[in-house]
Amino acid sequence: MSDKIPYKIYLSENELPDSWYNVRADMKNKPAPLLNPASHKPCTAEELSHVFCDELVKQELDDTNAYIPIPEEIREFYKMYRPAPLVRAYCLEKKLGTPAKIYYKFEGNNTSGSHKLNSAIAQAYYAKKQGLKGVTTETGAGQWGTALSMACSYFDLDCQVYMVKVSYEQKPFRREVIRTYGAKITPSPSDTTEVGRKILAEFPGTGGSLGCAISEAVEAATKQEGYRYVLGSVLNQVLLHQTVIGLETMTAMDKYGIKPDVIIGCAGGGSNLGGLISPFMGRKLRGEADYQFIAVEPASCPSLTRGKYVYDFCDTGHVCPLAKMYTLGSEFMPSPNHAGGLRYHGMSSILSQLYDDGLMEARSVEQTSVFAAAQEFARVEGILPAPESSHAIKVAIDEALKCKETGEEKTILFGLTGTGYFDMYAYKAFNDGTMSDYIPTDDDIAKGLAGIPKF
Repeated sequence: MSDKIPYKIYLSENELPDSWYNVRADMKNKPAPLLNPASHKPCTAEELSHVFCDELVKQELDDTNAYIPIPEEIREFYKMYRPAPLVRAYCLEKKLGTPAKIYYKFEGNNTSGSHKLNSAIAQAYYAKKQGLKGVTTETGAGQWGTALSMACSYFDLDCQVYMVKVSYEQKPFRREVIRTYGAKITPSPSDTTEVGRKILAEFPGTGGSLGCAISEAVEAATKQEGYRYVLGSVLNQVLLHQTVIGLETMTAMDKYGIKPDVIIGCAGGGSNLGGLISPFMGRKLRGEADYQFIAVEPASCPSLTRGKYVYDFCDTGHVCPLAKMYTLGSEFMPSPNHAGGLRYHGMSSILSQLYDDGLMEARSVEQTSVFAAAQEFARVEGILPAPESSHAIKVAIDEALKCKETGEEKTILFGLTGTGYFDMYAYKAFNDGTMSDYIPTDDDIAKGLAGIPKF
């Protein structure tokens, strides 16, 4: 290693961030507010508090404070698996024959297997502090449900998880981990809620979507005394908690004098991408540095690259507030691809605003090419990546190969959000040659967009 950078850069416990970073404070164009679906006026704290925990409502609406202190009890929990390592992908660089330097922030080094625990423990903490009995939530591929069930067991809270039906069927071991931590798990859409029955009637035989599962979880929370709804992505509060990823990464890179030229993350609802890039985006917004940011989404669910930037429902059942975001329409039903955590019809309002302002770019990739990249990475770097993370790996490899062609010595950073050891059904399909690519037609997109509210 001629440049003396270690394979893995570890920070000490003393270097763990003591505050989350709120990128909205530095954004010239603030994300548009959530709207009440009945009045079309900005949601008040009182209205949101019927659905979310009180402290999380404050975080959701805060667009002025750049730093929000992390409670000490959450920091103590973080210390079980954080700071997470920043890894130099020397073996991948050698395999590709690229002059580029490739780094990845690895978030799979905890029992839940992904970055989701960063926000799950925070939301469970605030629910417990408020004196609630329990929480409800949705989960796509199961990483969020796993993380939240673990966090709730830590704080002795009841946890009810609505898991997208196709993922529930594809990932039986993921759901068993959720049950092991004591959570109740229901495949969605289900006949246990009014909105679930309505969706089943309108879309018989559907494999479901995150939008469906959100609707059911919100209904379940609002109909039970002492419960609130919590979520694993999309909203401002979740991106805020995930900035512990970017803050650690920035500290580690600054420590060794490393400046990334390109920062890449997979994008579904936006929590991991937002968490990784926010501190770096803050420097860009303040004019202190410049970076190229790339959001990578599945070609089967391309909200940024083919969606519209409008107000839309966050859920299929239309029980949630309206958010201004890049969306394919809340009734868009994505194909049952294997990156279940990225199968959401819309994108975070923060990331949507940054993208619309031209501060980051987006690319969509097909799943067979994603799994080819995942396999190449696993063979040389020794980690089996989650299908979601592998979208970022695919584009990181693409960028490194461009450097090979041009001779540029760029520094590439991407987020490795979790492991894929519960995704062997997907890897089997790829290895057997039965995995296919699905790209929605213009008509498919148009059908989803036709349901966007007009006001």
